[in-house]
Amino acid sequence: MKTTHFAILLFASILTTSVQAQKADTLRTQNLNPVVITGTGTYHRVNNSPVAVQVITAQQLHDTHTTTLQDALSQLTTNVTTHTSGMGTFVNFNGISDDYIVILENGKRISGDDRWSRLSIDRVKRIEIFSGAASALYGSDAIAGVINIITDDSREGISASASTKVMDNGRMDYDVNVDATVGKLSSHTSYSYHTSDSWQVNHYQEFDEDGTSVLKLTGRPMQTAFTSHNLAECLEWQFNQKWSMYLRGSYYDNETARPQSAQYFTQKKQTDGSYTYTPKAAYTYDLHHKSYTYGAGARWSPNRRTYLYLDVYSDNYQSDYDYWQTADAEAYAETRKRTHYVNETLRGIFRLASWNKLSAGTELVQESLDSQSDNIDGEHTQTYNLFAQDELQILPGLEGVVGLRYTYNNNFGSALTPNVGLFYHIGGFRVRMSYAAGYRQPSLSQLYATDQAKTASRYTIYNADLQPEKNHFFTANLEYSNAWMSVGVTGFINRIRDMINYRTMSDAEIAANPALTAIQAEGWKTLRQRDNIDRSTLKGFSAQVKLVLPYGFGVGGGYTFTDADAETQLFNAKTQTYSTDKSPVDKSVRHVGNVQASWNHVWKNYHLNISVNGHIQSKRYSSTYGYAAGYGMWNLHTTHTIRLRNCIIEPGFGLDNVFNKRDTSYWNSNYFTINPGRSPYVSFRIVY
Repeated sequence: MKTTHFAILLFASILTTSVQAQKADTLRTQNLNPVVITGTGTYHRVNNSPVAVQVITAQQLHDTHTTTLQDALSQLTTNVTTHTSGMGTFVNFNGISDDYIVILENGKRISGDDRWSRLSIDRVKRIEIFSGAASALYGSDAIAGVINIITDDSREGISASASTKVMDNGRMDYDVNVDATVGKLSSHTSYSYHTSDSWQVNHYQEFDEDGTSVLKLTGRPMQTAFTSHNLAECLEWQFNQKWSMYLRGSYYDNETARPQSAQYFTQKKQTDGSYTYTPKAAYTYDLHHKSYTYGAGARWSPNRRTYLYLDVYSDNYQSDYDYWQTADAEAYAETRKRTHYVNETLRGIFRLASWNKLSAGTELVQESLDSQSDNIDGEHTQTYNLFAQDELQILPGLEGVVGLRYTYNNNFGSALTPNVGLFYHIGGFRVRMSYAAGYRQPSLSQLYATDQAKTASRYTIYNADLQPEKNHFFTANLEYSNAWMSVGVTGFINRIRDMINYRTMSDAEIAANPALTAIQAEGWKTLRQRDNIDRSTLKGFSAQVKLVLPYGFGVGGGYTFTDADAETQLFNAKTQTYSTDKSPVDKSVRHVGNVQASWNHVWKNYHLNISVNGHIQSKRYSSTYGYAAGYGMWNLHTTHTIRLRNCIIEPGFGLDNVFNKRDTSYWNSNYFTINPGRSPYVSFRIVY
């Protein structure tokens, strides 16, 4: 069935791309100085950007056959690590979770739990990574940094591409892109399809019987099967050099395929000291995520000194529990989460003088949340923003950036988030120093969700009195580059306060509140609520180097060290007192490194690329499970580009996880990786 499915999709890809088109050239050379926009909102060559921005180019994505944003970031940077458990996959950025990252696509915020998966990597032009608080330009959540995915521009005429990558365990990635520009009208269409089977490296769950290990078979997979579709369209009209506008929309659908017959065991100690194990259904539902976005915008440039932009867009996300039909109940769906996000922004870029460029604007953000499972009915919030950032040429070779955002939220009142930076460059050397304040409003889910964990006998009460999290981010950057080399080092300090975490409620608190007493009387052992109880200090540095060598060789790599300390309040049930505990930040990794090496050679119409990349990290801390072991993951990729008269075809072959690095721990462990092991792959791409 899988083979038939693949054959149909491959045939469809060839049909999709068999249009009369302009010849496309994918043989791009490595660019050490691409154009970036993230961090300032204005275009700069990366070497001349007043703020430090790291770039993953389309060439790097192409050479490593990367098909997801998570893989691209973890393989090609040292700022990002991923963590997977029975609860799913989580991303850690500069020592803290992805809740503190703003993810953009062409400057537009992506929201929802699946935001890492909702784009086609095949049409990405570059990924811009800005490390640091960026609330002045990007608003709430930008405490750790910003990741901006820039998609490719279309050329005059029609161009199309289709790519497929197939691996073991039923893994397949498929992308189709069609761009057309006729006169003043341009169309950009993309479709991506991803699927995978379930797998489990170790089929056992471990139980403890008074110090003796007992193993039981479990049907819970390490990786859950899924299928996802993502379709996006953007139409642009370039009326003249002064006026242009666009319309865009997308639809995303992702559904898991949990094994319905899977079982697991629960353990219970008997009065005589023996243990019994009861088999239970591992799952009763699948997760179904879907979202759609729509938006419009316009650009007006009355003269060379003024650029005005109007953008209105909406991101609508829904996650459902799809319960299966059983002997006791019919199949039904329950809304786990439904979010509605609307952003309306009017901004301008004004070149006030040859030495002064001002970016300023106003932004309105509206959010709402519904959830059947968390008992949330139509909660909403509105945030009004005014922002400005000035880029100044102070002296020859010395530039400055000063920014400020004023925020008013109907739940939390007013806030100011400033940023300031200096940039000095001479010859190939560049020095940057900056400070920025960050501001993260509690999500509607954090404010109003009521969770019931029956297996842990734990009840979580909502807390509408949560306050925003705040931080101070200091960074210094030193870089040097020339025509064949780029090297840089960045140090940072990130101090976050009023972080939100779970606080266990004392007996006195419960006894003083009749509503809590009634909940406890229902049999719940632990009552807790979210509160601003944590603070963290993250210090570290990162270094990167990239070399373009003779004879087609290229090498690069990076290293990041993060000292992530967290202070949190712990509750002692026996003494009914709180104490402050110091530990690493949850899911943080102290040492992360990566290496990339490639060789390119051209024989007339045939181009060979061979690339190797490795990701190495030290042990990862978990506040629940302790430390997961460190590991290294190495991948080998080859791309064979054949230039024909009207098209380019690119078969590819490679080996993921060359050294067969697997985590064989028992189910629900703190896995250092969920990779199933050494996996050969085949890929195919065609471009017209």
